[in-house]
Amino acid sequence: MRLYTKTGDTGKTSLIGGRRSKDNIRVEAYGTCDELNAFVGRAVSLMEDETFPDIKPELINIQHELFDCGSDLATIRKDPTYKVKESMITFLEERMDEYIEEAPELERFILPGGATVAAELHVCRTIARRAERVCAALMQEEEINQHVFKYLNRLSDYFFAVARVANARQQVKDVEYERSAIVFRSPKKRF
Repeated sequence: MRLYTKTGDTGKTSLIGGRRSKDNIRVEAYGTCDELNAFVGRAVSLMEDETFPDIKPELINIQHELFDCGSDLATIRKDPTYKVKESMITFLEERMDEYIEEAPELERFILPGGATVAAELHVCRTIARRAERVCAALMQEEEINQHVFKYLNRLSDYFFAVARVANARQQVKDVEYERSAIVFRSPKKRF
């Protein structure tokens, strides 16, 4: 099997249902999901099984789901069958709710960083936000699977939660943004 096809030598690429210019916003959207997938793989490669027995397999599953996002974004045929479903979003929300309880209480903005794994997960968070922004722009021009957009939104939040847990599990404190006021208040402290 050859890795090269030469079909992209004219500046166009094949999608599911047609061809588009390689600088088309739809191509940018699924390309950003692919970039994110590579960074998730990098984060996974740095994780020790003993410290991250739950997070590591979740991230590998997320890599598969990011391929699903890319597939849905690369589909331009009429009456498509999409892969990304509401249940994938619900799973991220449920996991975030658990991870929020594990991490120390958050009052101020934090800087991306801490332990190496946490820093990598913050990179994933920012790329997920970019993928979301590109999809928002794409939605202004064409229809997409709305579950992909919601998934990317939740995914960036998931990476934030997991990055904080990674620091906590490795006994590394989050670095608070020095000029941040208290912006997050615990519901427990309000009364």
